[in-house]
Amino acid sequence: MAVATRRYTRSDRPTLMDDSGRQRWLRPGILAGVLYLAVGVTSAALAGAAASTPMRSFWRGSAFVISAVVFATHIAYEHFRLRHTARPTAWHASIAVAFGAFALALVANVHDLGSASGYRPRMLIALVAWPLLTAVPAFIVALGVAAGLGVKRRRV
Repeated sequence: MAVATRRYTRSDRPTLMDDSGRQRWLRPGILAGVLYLAVGVTSAALAGAAASTPMRSFWRGSAFVISAVVFATHIAYEHFRLRHTARPTAWHASIAVAFGAFALALVANVHDLGSASGYRPRMLIALVAWPLLTAVPAFIVALGVAAGLGVKRRRV
């Protein structure tokens, strides 16, 4: 009675990199989070240095517009390039938003350490609140947009 044995080739062997296909969204997500941080810090600095109230409002508004472009680009990348369905697309986009919000909260806490009034411990709430307050709406919006894109893809 012969026992069938399987010969493994180099590409068949399990490696630590087998999950790399599943993690392709991680780098773009981190990049989007870093962009949210950069936009927030830069626009806050420009708004703080603005000479007039209209310019201050312009810089703050521009942060929202640029962040919306980053958000839309991230959704498009997840949907069209990585071919993810609506739920993973929304999940990954909201994680990136939460990462950016956490980074901004961290920067705000560090900034508060050097303020003249001293550090306020209630600023620690921002480390949890900002990611939650941004990620939940981001998930809902991304889910709706990605689902709409999925319907359009099926019709074509």
